[in-house]
Amino acid sequence: QVQLVESGGGLVQAGGSLRLSCAASGRGFSTYAMGWFRQAPGKEREFVAAIRRSGITYYADSVKGRFTISRDNAKNTIYLQMTTLKPEDTAVYYCAAGLKGSTSEYNYWGQGTQVTVSS
Repeated sequence: QVQLVESGGGLVQAGGSLRLSCAASGRGFSTYAMGWFRQAPGKEREFVAAIRRSGITYYADSVKGRFTISRDNAKNTIYLQMTTLKPEDTAVYYCAAGLKGSTSEYNYWGQGTQVTVSS
């Protein structure tokens, strides 16, 4: 069983920055693929970014160049540094863990943290 707890969400003006964190419980974190997803009101959940255990990263086109995903295996934590935020980035952000190391299959999800970007 893996528990994921997100933090760092909040209200920010357009053009501002936020850093989200996701702390994972349990052993084996360094072998997991980890991802960030988001869901805006009335929309489906969408992929934001992912990081393999090797450190290779992937981004949605909508956030490329503005968001950076990283991981600290010593702290069992991943981060999402978000810059140049736009109102359309407003959503609940979720982190997810892929125990098999694949960025296309996630087994555990956090409860989410709200990010609101005002114009």
